[in-house]
Amino acid sequence: MNVANKLTIARIALIPIFIVLVFVEFPWHMTAATAVFCIACITDFFDGYIARKTNTVSALGKFLDPIADKMLCACALIAVSVLAITEPVVEHKAFYICIVIYTMVILCREIMISGFRIIAADKGVVLAADIYGKIKTASQMVALILLLPVSDVFGIGGQGAELASAIIFYIGFGLLSFSMIMTVLSGVRYIVLNKAVLKGDK
Repeated sequence: MNVANKLTIARIALIPIFIVLVFVEFPWHMTAATAVFCIACITDFFDGYIARKTNTVSALGKFLDPIADKMLCACALIAVSVLAITEPVVEHKAFYICIVIYTMVILCREIMISGFRIIAADKGVVLAADIYGKIKTASQMVALILLLPVSDVFGIGGQGAELASAIIFYIGFGLLSFSMIMTVLSGVRYIVLNKAVLKGDK
């Protein structure tokens, strides 16, 4: 197994650690969870870079990399949705309703594309993520990095902390909104460009 694939597997291995840090409460636990999430996101950059640099791009890597991304982001999205309900930092409920809807849309898209990839793999076709999917994933990761520790910032107390947490929240929400749009567009584009898989042409 090459180095790139080992990094991808390491990203998957970090997911249960991230989940434990999110839901086992202790001071700054969400900040610790965010740090683990950041490390996992960094491996997403380096596994692809190393694979291309060392010319070790493999079918296993093309298969595992998007799955690792989906697992990581899905867990983080669910965590943010839970926090949106249990530890709100802004008064307007519409933002939190949108976050839950975004999570549902993103997860449904990922399940649909995963099913599409299974059909393709059954026909001997390995479908790698395109640039639009990568933009979707990158914007989603940055949005989650901003949204995950918001409750810790808010928990400091004081008007300054409340303002800072609100600003971070709104920026993260804006990026998550952009990511949701890219999620839908990239999913439609992915299927349209590879529709021959469904038609049985490959």
